Amino acid sequence: MTTSETIAAVATPAGQGGVGIVRISGPAAFAAAQALSGHPPEVGRVRFARLRNQQGELIDEGVVLAFAGPHSFTGEDVIEMQIHGGPWLLARLMECLCREHPIRGARPGEFSERAFHNGKLDLVQAEAIADMISAGSDQAVRAAQRSLSGVFSSRCHALHEALLDLRMRLEAAIDFPEEDIDFLSDPELMARWQALHVEHQHLLEDARHGVQLSQGLTVVLAGAPNAGKSSLLNYLSRDETAIVSAIAGTTRDLLRSAVQLAGVPVTLIDTAGLRNSDDPVEQEGVRRATKAIASADFLLHVRAPDIPDSPVPQTQARIITVHNKADLGAEPVGWMDSQHSQIRLSARTGEGVDSLIEALVGHAGESDFSARQRHVDALVRLGRHLQEAGQCLQQGAGDIAAEELRLGQRELGEITGQVHSDELLGRIFSSFCIGK
Repeated sequence: MTTSETIAAVATPAGQGGVGIVRISGPAAFAAAQALSGHPPEVGRVRFARLRNQQGELIDEGVVLAFAGPHSFTGEDVIEMQIHGGPWLLARLMECLCREHPIRGARPGEFSERAFHNGKLDLVQAEAIADMISAGSDQAVRAAQRSLSGVFSSRCHALHEALLDLRMRLEAAIDFPEEDIDFLSDPELMARWQALHVEHQHLLEDARHGVQLSQGLTVVLAGAPNAGKSSLLNYLSRDETAIVSAIAGTTRDLLRSAVQLAGVPVTLIDTAGLRNSDDPVEQEGVRRATKAIASADFLLHVRAPDIPDSPVPQTQARIITVHNKADLGAEPVGWMDSQHSQIRLSARTGEGVDSLIEALVGHAGESDFSARQRHVDALVRLGRHLQEAGQCLQQGAGDIAAEELRLGQRELGEITGQVHSDELLGRIFSSFCIGK
């Protein structure tokens, strides 16, 4: 990417601080730094300077750092000016840069976007920067750092190369039909496809885990009316989010509460009690509950000794059966099995809830890398192409199998940015903070 535009932005958070940083990137960066400081910028050296406008008025004093392209974050000439962190001082410096020099204010994420276009990082690594900034726990920070260092990208590239290798073998067999050898029946092809399939499944599982860690878990509370779902939601959220009543069917709609459990972001969703009802409003509540359950990471199926049980809903989520109202009986609170699939607790007193939180947070745990939902969606689509390719191989349709593998390569390319649209890039980088 080559651009004649030079951009600048405040790279430190809004508000007052001891130090404020203004970042400049582009062909006019060094000239602007020299005009403001009175000295040519020196790469590899931190230089103290008094920054003045063209009228000679002092803006502030601070230090100037220079990074010559392509050996910089963006791959362009970059200047960083560190001055006192007052909002008015930073605004004066930005005004001077944009008024007296061929410089404009940067869009959100434009520095990272230029780094992407200049080959300094791929799309996964660019997204990891934003994930690291917004991380809410030590685990999320470490996962984002691993993505930024290229762990996720390397696995995508390795899978891409394996796809390409199998596709080349297939196309070679198709291109030489006069050979009296049935290359498509070679068991080596199916063995390579099987290895591809296994690696894809591992990558998809790790990506889903990365999404849960960076974007949080979705935990749905379901069960019969009056089993104590709303009481458990209120205890976990440390707030009276839901109305608690002895009247069955009090909760009609979905109630959402965004919380941090041991540093992991969690969206708790309380649902209407699952039962047959002639009430159209309650029926709609049950329908919405069923839809929420289908997209959950965890389902807490809440039961109580004084309430008739409801059947366990069908879901791909991990199910934990919560035997609530332990304060009504003599049984001990805590896990009832070694698989941590059933727990006895009291939402009223809080006994046993810490063990439940530990299980939820432990599921997020450490991740090999951070990921986003778009990565998971692309890997799911890749999985469909791999399945089709495998079936075609078994049927001897090598040309169709090769095409399915080519489509699969495109899905991997969308993850790393080798295949992209301007709309996709705009959506990704617009979510970044200005100055990054």
